[in-house]
Amino acid sequence: MRIKEPKGDRAYYIVNYCVLIVFTLMVLYPLVYVLSASFSSAGAIANNEVVLWPVGVTADAYKTILESPNLVIGFANSVLYTVAGALIGTALTLLAGYATSRDDLPFRRLLTFFFLIPALFAGGIVPTYIVVQQLGLLDTRWAIILPGAMSVFNVIITRTFYQMNVPNEVLEAAKVDGANDFRFFFRIALPLSKPIIAVNLLFYGITQWNGWFNAFLYTTDPGLQPLQLVLRELLSQSAINPSMIGSGDVAELLRRKELFDKLKYAMIVVAMIPPLIAYPFVQKHFVKGALIGSVK
Repeated sequence: MRIKEPKGDRAYYIVNYCVLIVFTLMVLYPLVYVLSASFSSAGAIANNEVVLWPVGVTADAYKTILESPNLVIGFANSVLYTVAGALIGTALTLLAGYATSRDDLPFRRLLTFFFLIPALFAGGIVPTYIVVQQLGLLDTRWAIILPGAMSVFNVIITRTFYQMNVPNEVLEAAKVDGANDFRFFFRIALPLSKPIIAVNLLFYGITQWNGWFNAFLYTTDPGLQPLQLVLRELLSQSAINPSMIGSGDVAELLRRKELFDKLKYAMIVVAMIPPLIAYPFVQKHFVKGALIGSVK
């Protein structure tokens, strides 16, 4: 026998689905627009003719990007920085989150407050630059990876995850059986950490992949530049130089403006492809880890 739904519940579901559909369209439309604009002509973009589909289909912007001599080097550097940064950041975050989640850790509250200080009061660019310089990291790959190696936000999520999923009673029982803290972490806690590992890998990976400021600030060697900085410089080269405005070279000005309009959309597409490819592989654990780690 089918139970009849109350009218109030039916109205709630209808409104809920409508809101979710509208929200989904609001999220998807910018992506569709950027993809369409990247294959559209500069005139169509300037006249706001692009709505859903490409207008005046052309791949000139992607051709310009692929012809950049530093593109392959920048892409390889970004992959290296993303993988290394994600692994180092995840390892440090797991250790810090697990340690601060244990009630028997001496000065646990003080250490937790110590982790929060950088999040509340950032040191600033100049002190950070001096530290990197004094450590001899300028113009090295470590200058791009290490300054953002650990996020306080990720430590808090990881700490909450361990508090909810690895209670102290389990640690006490393991100690009775002769396990020390290191053995407990690597043999018991770590195998239960797949969801939070996926969360940290994705957070750190996306941060490193999208990052360009550390490379811009701490390196001068083009061979160390990540993809984002290569694309940024390519876009800057295609921008209109103020000195050209008074030169009377109208054709060159128009050519640069058209190229600039097309390049900025194509670069967004190129930069977001790897994260979109990687996300489905960690989506299952990511959703679970983010929910468990953020709610207590």
